Amino acid sequence: MTPSTAERPQMPIEDFEELASVAPKHVRLEFVDGRVRTKDPLSVEDFEELERRAPETVRLEYINGKLEVKAMPDGNHGSIFMWLLRQCLLQRPDLDLMPERGVKAEAYRKGRARTDGFLAPVDHFRGHGEWSDPDGALMALEITSHDRDTNKRDRIDKPVGYAEAEIPVYLLIDRDSNTITVYSEPKDGRYQQSPSYPWGATVEIPSPVNITLDTEKLKDYAD
Repeated sequence: MTPSTAERPQMPIEDFEELASVAPKHVRLEFVDGRVRTKDPLSVEDFEELERRAPETVRLEYINGKLEVKAMPDGNHGSIFMWLLRQCLLQRPDLDLMPERGVKAEAYRKGRARTDGFLAPVDHFRGHGEWSDPDGALMALEITSHDRDTNKRDRIDKPVGYAEAEIPVYLLIDRDSNTITVYSEPKDGRYQQSPSYPWGATVEIPSPVNITLDTEKLKDYAD
């Protein structure tokens, strides 16, 4: 964790005020200790309406029945995504790595996760709305951001949410520890395998993805 991460709020107060101004009347938001919260229980339908109205600078997720704010990506975050995209195009041209894809996650598809990338066959997402069912997709990707909610969101909640949705592989590229964790074999709401590798290692992404990553390049994005 970077020294400033623990103190960094979810969003600037100006973004919160804009979000609150467009929220549905029955969705009451508050800004407490740098975090956005709802004063009342939030249904998935209310979340989707709020997310549709949110300003472009705000990325929202619905995890464990709660509103979450996902940090906007910085330059290194985007460069890591493009590095992985190139690997996927070279080794699996039959697949699309869709950036910023909304996914219906968790048990009974009750969560809404904004993945950094979602891997699926070419044209799999054609005709989809804002939130895709996970059926037929191969891998979810998250690249950590330097915000204080990364640990719970990306390392704790999302492995459960993606496993419950039976997404075959969850790839976590962790910028705090400079590691890659490969979650696979979802069963009973948990991934059975989750080996971690340091940046620079050769990483095998298992079936059905079947991609080999030479991660030496990631060292260029250490921060």
